[in-house]
Amino acid sequence: MHGWIIIDKPLGLGSTQVVSAAKRALRQGGYGKFKVGHGGTLDPLATGVLPVAVGEATKLAGRMLDSDKVYAFTIRFGEQTDTLDAEGVVIATSDVRPTPAEVEAVLPRFTGPISQVPPAYSALKVDGERAYDLARAGAAVVLASRDVTVHSLSVAAADEGAALQDVTLVAHVSKGTYIRSLARDIALALGTVGHVTMLRRSKAGPFDLSSAISLDKLAEAGMARTLEHLLLPLRAGLDDIPALPLSPDQAGALRQGRVLTGIAADDGQYFACEGDTPVALISVEGHEARVVRGFNL
Repeated sequence: MHGWIIIDKPLGLGSTQVVSAAKRALRQGGYGKFKVGHGGTLDPLATGVLPVAVGEATKLAGRMLDSDKVYAFTIRFGEQTDTLDAEGVVIATSDVRPTPAEVEAVLPRFTGPISQVPPAYSALKVDGERAYDLARAGAAVVLASRDVTVHSLSVAAADEGAALQDVTLVAHVSKGTYIRSLARDIALALGTVGHVTMLRRSKAGPFDLSSAISLDKLAEAGMARTLEHLLLPLRAGLDDIPALPLSPDQAGALRQGRVLTGIAADDGQYFACEGDTPVALISVEGHEARVVRGFNL
């Protein structure tokens, strides 16, 4: 049981609760104890793709955090909340409602490399404390702006009529992008205020909704002891990295942490395998291969 289970996270649950559900399913199925982690936090008010890493795949969870994501999100114009979503308290209002043409015209300003200030209600740490804990305690939270990349941003759906109450956008973004901040800034650029009422992640790294299952299906598979049928291979989290086949001697050397010399491959990262067995994520430089992450398989 080393690989990925892709969950379509429901509304109202945090990412750690999904990890607990996966552990419970493994336990109920009698699969034994495995490490379980997730590849990218989703807020309780967000839904969609949450990669859950099982066993040795947890060593790749960090790569998943660094990967691009795709989100659909709805902005409601006219009210800004302290949390920048529907859960918060209204802190600003505006009677201005943008037209569809105005929304289309402003999107290029938020495409490409941009700088954004994360929400006060975020998991970022300030002096060792989570920003959302400080914000909930009434402290003034000031977070530094960060540089992110919005690869694409487009309108998916909008109200009919001259003035928009709501608009749904789709964004393909780099790691560290806060969709709630993006929605806030788009609304401000349109001369109004707004907050997110719907947020759904349709892709995280190589994983999308086509391979995602519900928590109910996860629980059923655990009870039926068929979880292995839902498990995507460890390799699925590295589909952007070429494979490098190894001889048994080379595989043994990497497992011992030794450097391989004379590797006939260009510089870069590779997924090193002995036959069908993953050995390590490696880095090749100057025809020398070093282990980045070794797998105990």
